[in-house]
Amino acid sequence: MTTASDPSYPAHWEADVVLRDGGTARIRPITTEDAGRLVSFYEQVSDESKYYRFFAPYPRLSDRDVHRFTHHDYVDRVGLAATIGGEFIGTVRFDRIGPDGRPASAPADEAEVAFLVQDAHQGRGVASALLEHIGAVARERGIRRFAAEVLPANTKMIKVFTDVGYQQKRSFEDGSVHLTLDLEPTAESLAVQRAREQRAEARSVQRLLAPGSVAVIGVSRSGSGVGAAALRNLRDGGFRGHLYAVNEARAAGMEGDLLDGVRAYRTVADIGAPVDLAVIAVPAERVPDAVAACGEHGVQGLVVLSAGYGESGPAGLARQRELVRQVRSYGMRLIGPNAFGVINTAPEVELNASLAPAPATARGRIGLFTQSGAIGIALLSGLLRRGGGLSSFVSAGNRADVSGNDILQYWYEDEATDVALMYLETLGNPRKFTRLARRTAAVKPLVVALGGRHTPAGHVVPGTRLPEATVSELMRQAGVIRVDTVTELVDAGLLLAGQPLPAGPRVAILGNSESLGVLTYDACLTEGLRPSPPLDLTTAATPEDFRTALTAALASEDCDAVVVTAIPWVGERALADDLAEALREAVAQVPGKPVAVVHVELGDLVEALSAARATVPAPAPPPAAPAAPRGPAPAGAPSGAPAPHGRIPAYPAAERAVKALAEAVRHAEWRRANADVRHVPEYEDIDEGGAAAQLAALVAGIGEGAALTLDENAARELLARYGITVLPTLPAPSADAAVRAARVLGYPVALKTTAPHLRHRADLGGVRLDLTTEAELRRSYEELTEALGKPAELLPVVQTMAPRGVDTVVRAVVDPAAGAVLSFGLAGVPSELLGDTAHRLVPATDRDAAGLVRSLRAAPLLFGWRGSDPVDTPALEELLLRLSRLVDDHPEVTGISLEPVVVATEGLSVLSATVRVAHPPARTDLGPRTLPSY
Repeated sequence: MTTASDPSYPAHWEADVVLRDGGTARIRPITTEDAGRLVSFYEQVSDESKYYRFFAPYPRLSDRDVHRFTHHDYVDRVGLAATIGGEFIGTVRFDRIGPDGRPASAPADEAEVAFLVQDAHQGRGVASALLEHIGAVARERGIRRFAAEVLPANTKMIKVFTDVGYQQKRSFEDGSVHLTLDLEPTAESLAVQRAREQRAEARSVQRLLAPGSVAVIGVSRSGSGVGAAALRNLRDGGFRGHLYAVNEARAAGMEGDLLDGVRAYRTVADIGAPVDLAVIAVPAERVPDAVAACGEHGVQGLVVLSAGYGESGPAGLARQRELVRQVRSYGMRLIGPNAFGVINTAPEVELNASLAPAPATARGRIGLFTQSGAIGIALLSGLLRRGGGLSSFVSAGNRADVSGNDILQYWYEDEATDVALMYLETLGNPRKFTRLARRTAAVKPLVVALGGRHTPAGHVVPGTRLPEATVSELMRQAGVIRVDTVTELVDAGLLLAGQPLPAGPRVAILGNSESLGVLTYDACLTEGLRPSPPLDLTTAATPEDFRTALTAALASEDCDAVVVTAIPWVGERALADDLAEALREAVAQVPGKPVAVVHVELGDLVEALSAARATVPAPAPPPAAPAAPRGPAPAGAPSGAPAPHGRIPAYPAAERAVKALAEAVRHAEWRRANADVRHVPEYEDIDEGGAAAQLAALVAGIGEGAALTLDENAARELLARYGITVLPTLPAPSADAAVRAARVLGYPVALKTTAPHLRHRADLGGVRLDLTTEAELRRSYEELTEALGKPAELLPVVQTMAPRGVDTVVRAVVDPAAGAVLSFGLAGVPSELLGDTAHRLVPATDRDAAGLVRSLRAAPLLFGWRGSDPVDTPALEELLLRLSRLVDDHPEVTGISLEPVVVATEGLSVLSATVRVAHPPARTDLGPRTLPSY
């Protein structure tokens, strides 16, 4: 018998998933303790569904059936159940079969699979989610194919199989459809899985941001406290749906009476109407009761404002984990705990379920996500003060469930959001974040301020070990506009939301202050832009002079953006209004290029500019200009016309305006480059299966949490399976042994030490090169041991001499927060001191590898600097791609260092390799869809 507490129970198969409609379910193995749940589940299935499952009328399960469907060995017979509230809503099982179709054991690699989903939950994507997870389980158990028999009338189940994206065969036999699915993941199956993930997670966020009814739980009668504040903000914000207050202290018989103008009840159950979203603001010890009441009432999502969770220490973290378990058990999603709340300014919703007083901000095109309530307040205040408008706002607090990744899924298809701003303290699932960020950035700018270099309290994800510069580089590779402060976050957001992306780096500068123009010019040069000499309109310039000059600059083919500088007149406010109107007229007359304003002590101008609202979208640039970065959207991206441009952003300092503009220029360049087709090359000589078998054997003897550094032979064997050859070395414990080794390898040879304290330290004289005779080898051996120590200390080796070239270093490492990272640099102390190393995320594409080689400051050394011969960079790029494939294919590999790699004019030589391996994580971003574990 197998129960959930038995050692053989595969707990790592348990997972929470988001279904098609945005609700959640838990998938777990079926155990012997589930007999009652199985019988109850089957009783709620319609006769038609039972007929489709068993091909005959089957009104009830016999005791033998129940035993068979609840007793599994989790190897040849496996059953999984999807549950909500602890009860089954769907089941799937497979039985391993042999070539004759009868039950079998390994090495048989085919299994028969069958599903059953409760009628009330059909159409929610339950079967699709179960198929993904049972497929992953089958692959883990060595099963490569699924066979299924389906009645022709069971079109829903046939569609589940045919839409999954696996390679399959289909035939009609004996009155049923026979399907055979190859379980090896394909590009199509991965695309299908990710598309389903996107739709489901976006829908789950939509249910939180666009509820038809909201209940605030924990509203005091006195009108004080967090709950009362949230209720007032919902009411005063003009929420379009039904609003309820819940106060447990309310006297019996007063249900439905008004509290602060809102109908109030003692419990959620007393409301007597559906509730889509509950805002919970009660002490942490009372939250479980509130969650249970919401779950029983059918509430779809929660915003938990209550504190006292992960941010308060280990006890609070345990309470937080239990909260997530409870919320998901009811199929709900959670924002928080310790959240600041959510805002949706859509006119049909007008939701302000936050602690920000209404009106929090104007309606606009900016989506804002923060993990910190305090930062959320600062950002909302900054946007409001400068005229920025929001489409939606989420402050997730400890983000125990809904995270920034979920919000990115929602923003990707949200037509009301043109620019996404995020303040993050950790990246959560880094591979998923970079994947979603790259996709989102291709259709709308994504600006991120990463606030913490260490794991903050309340967040149960690891911090990164990578340097800050490396993190920024990796985020920019994914199209993220990385900024350092919340001020820069607002600066960039205002420009990107109000202005089109520039077609290039050429900047025109004009204004009524020569000095301010020079400051702007210098700032442009610092940011790598190409400014024209500033046009000084003099302090006597009128608003009409500004309009004429700006119109001319925008019409010029020699500029891609304009910065207008302005200092105060000796006059009245009317001049600021007139100037704002003049600038708006110029932009409307010649649209299509971004404009930013730098002002000194012109607060009235900021207000006047922020009020500008154009109604005509910027047209596409003329055919001679580069393609407009805003469109067209890539295949599969949300459609819709560009948002109207018109709010001209104003900045109190030239450096801030220029930095925001420079970020827009770089993002536009990335957008154009990202439109080019890129791919991860396939190499026919890669032995992925052999590498997998070797790694499985190696990690079998490693304890959980431990790592193993492979010996030289094992590392060389593993790398060879991916077409990476390491030059052989032979030990030389004595001069005679060195001579014998040289005879085996052939002259010329190199003699070098391998002691850890001398490794890669050629400057200490531990390497002798180009030894062509036995005499030279013996003399070098003697000099080496006399200068540095005894052979037992130096561990000398003899190696085949590699062709001369440029010494480089290639590494791949798995960082806990950034995922797998590929790094490249030149060997030597100067490069290390200067930090001249480039990085790319794994898997690297052909364009990534080319960019990696060329992005070093010392890259000219590879391309014929000062008349030297260029080295074989194509061979170097191929090495980078092969190493990337190895790390991406095998999560057991946690680190590889190839040092040095000598790149010659033809070919390259890997002289030394270090490989570290460990047990892989239970799940990766390439596995079946699953929510983060708690």
